[in-house]
Amino acid sequence: MKEYSLMINGQKTAPQGGFFDVLNPATEAVVALCPQASVEQLDEAVSAAQACYESWQYSSNEERKKLLHDIADRIEANAAELAQIIVEEQGKPLFLAQMEVGGAVAWTRATAELEMPVDVLEDSDTKRVEVHRKPLGVVGSITPWNWPLMIAVWHIMPAIRSGNTVVSKPSGLTPLNTIRLVEIINEVAPPGLVNIVTGESGIGSGMTRHPGIRKIVFTGSTPTGQTIMRGAADNLKRLTLELGGNDAGIVLPDADPAAIAEGIFQTAFLNMGQTCAALKRLYVHDSIYEELCEKLADVAAKQVMGNGLDEGVTFGPVQNRDQLNLVNELVEDARANGARILCGGSPVDGAGYFYPPTLVADVTDGSRLVDEEQFGPVLPIIRYSDVEDAIKRANAADVGLGGSVWSSDIAKATEIAGRLECGTAWVNGHAELLPYAPFGGCKMSGFGVEFGQEGLMEYTSAQVININK
Repeated sequence: MKEYSLMINGQKTAPQGGFFDVLNPATEAVVALCPQASVEQLDEAVSAAQACYESWQYSSNEERKKLLHDIADRIEANAAELAQIIVEEQGKPLFLAQMEVGGAVAWTRATAELEMPVDVLEDSDTKRVEVHRKPLGVVGSITPWNWPLMIAVWHIMPAIRSGNTVVSKPSGLTPLNTIRLVEIINEVAPPGLVNIVTGESGIGSGMTRHPGIRKIVFTGSTPTGQTIMRGAADNLKRLTLELGGNDAGIVLPDADPAAIAEGIFQTAFLNMGQTCAALKRLYVHDSIYEELCEKLADVAAKQVMGNGLDEGVTFGPVQNRDQLNLVNELVEDARANGARILCGGSPVDGAGYFYPPTLVADVTDGSRLVDEEQFGPVLPIIRYSDVEDAIKRANAADVGLGGSVWSSDIAKATEIAGRLECGTAWVNGHAELLPYAPFGGCKMSGFGVEFGQEGLMEYTSAQVININK
């Protein structure tokens, strides 16, 4: 059985806390052993990152840009291995894992090309006032289990591009490809620039409270984000929190069910629904409700569920048993309250955490499946008759990550999209993230943004240079 190592100060490091199993969600077999870092090793990683920061903060723009392109080259060279690890520990089909690796490469290169220009506020005969962006120091990255490689790249690359150093802590459910990513980064990066400590016992909370970490960037649940915010208060850490969502999509009466069914299905069930910005509540006008339900069920029937490494598989397992149990619990609650299960609706017998794509009709606000984020392969379809009412119900959630409007009238859909209370609103699409467009939530979906120029600035502080001539 392969044993992975920590990476501290450019060196593979044996854990002081032993190892724990990482399971394949399709088979429940052990994939490999993950190191359990001690709190003392977290201190070592932060110290290594701080030592590297003393010089890296003064690295040139070109040096940082070149490093990210070198890292992208190394990810490309190891793409097949990284995709294989993703499938084995996360469960998604191989084609989706390959897309994740390709996306990680593209995002790294896009981040490399971002700039941090000096903003000149005044340049007169007597005075020049400039705004410079300065790195913060050591950044702590805490990542979830749904897109383990991509989200690690989203955290790490802008941090080092802007002159910071990093300590990474991936989910204990999917730590292996993030460990491998950090090993790859250390093939070309200076020692201590990017370190990784893994473990489920005190490492995340230790990072949150650590006085040597100046910023935490976290992607995950709202309750965990709240805990991080409390812990970060002691030394006023900067925070970027991309938290839970319960994204609503509104289908207007002029939409063509046959034209939009595939797009709705794929954005709702992306990564088996285990995506923060997936479409999770679908409001459909009464006039096309039954037709769209039928078209969505047709798309669901075409999915091939199984081990992501098997040929032809399009739909993998839920990543872990706790999430499988939650999904099943929400569907059973809806069923008990009169919902109509159009397809799926129960776990698959045998090994693995398999739950088929499930569409639930005749359900509405107030049911757990609508009000709670399912984060799995289930989509509630909610009937409405008045568009104003649909907007109000979509906005009633205490979270606001994404939302969408589906219509053949682009102008009308765009106007409604602008009224949704969320960080990103799509028209005739959902869940599309772009490296140049800032992404983040409002309300209980967190604060701060990632991606693009605005996302890069989140890793810096402003310094005004006031020059009297």
